[in-house]
Amino acid sequence: MPTHGHGNLSGLSLQEFILVGFEGGLETQATLFTVFLTLYVVTVLGNLTMIVVITLDARLHSPMYFFLKNLSFLDLCYSSVIAPKALTNFFSSTKVITFAGCATQFFFFSLLVTTEGFLLAVMAYDRFMAICNPLRYPVTMCPSACARLVLGTYCGGCLNSIIQTSLTFRLPFCNSHRIDHFFCDVPPLLRIACANTALNELVMFGICGLIIVGTTLVVLISYGYITVTILRMRSGTGRHKVFSTCGSHMTAVSLFYGTVFVMYAQPGAVESMEQGKVVSVFYTLVIPMLNPLIYSLRNKDVKEALRRLGQKHAAT
Repeated sequence: MPTHGHGNLSGLSLQEFILVGFEGGLETQATLFTVFLTLYVVTVLGNLTMIVVITLDARLHSPMYFFLKNLSFLDLCYSSVIAPKALTNFFSSTKVITFAGCATQFFFFSLLVTTEGFLLAVMAYDRFMAICNPLRYPVTMCPSACARLVLGTYCGGCLNSIIQTSLTFRLPFCNSHRIDHFFCDVPPLLRIACANTALNELVMFGICGLIIVGTTLVVLISYGYITVTILRMRSGTGRHKVFSTCGSHMTAVSLFYGTVFVMYAQPGAVESMEQGKVVSVFYTLVIPMLNPLIYSLRNKDVKEALRRLGQKHAAT
């Protein structure tokens, strides 16, 4: 194994990190491998199914499902940034990841997760326009506007990722090269840095807090107006349909923002790595697995689209 020394982006003398992962013997590692593999396979199948169904069914070619398809794409991508490496490390004797590989994994994970946070806010705004301003909705949420909104979420995610990655990987890692986590993330990396990380922690808490508060306000304001509009509806069927659609989104928002807040937007997050690992499993694998189930099981249009697709496949 190569000699490890000081490492940063300008002079890579630190060539490798070791992802410690989870403690335990062979039986524990085998159990965790099975759990991770199951979660990842279900995540891939569920999100690919959503993407295919929304793409092939013309009745789902609306702004809401355009955003939902992008959400499935993000879930599929950011779980794939984490899960394959974690799975190989369960039975690896070295558990090594290169410095460049660690930086790359962190960059794309940060990009995709931040983008998903912004996208969930955009989806709330879309529901607000559809329910509270139905006459203006076709113009406001035209295809070009939807594309610009999605592009904006990626730009926001990319900006945050560039800031976090550049600040984190400029630190000297001379105390240790062992990352007490199953993937490269800010809190465990800050723990092994041999420089003052106060600025990094301030930036992480500040940016993550700002993103979470800002997007949460968009969601709460949107759903505040939506709730008032729903209560004014005279049709019980229409009210039930709107509640069902919005309930799915609120469930996804609560799960995502709740776990991200616990991990990144409170100072104590950096101190507890064992808790951090459990929370990380939840938002890297469990939430991407649950999102397609939440939106398909509680959405009549998606269930009907799945049935039509199944019938069409059976007929051929």
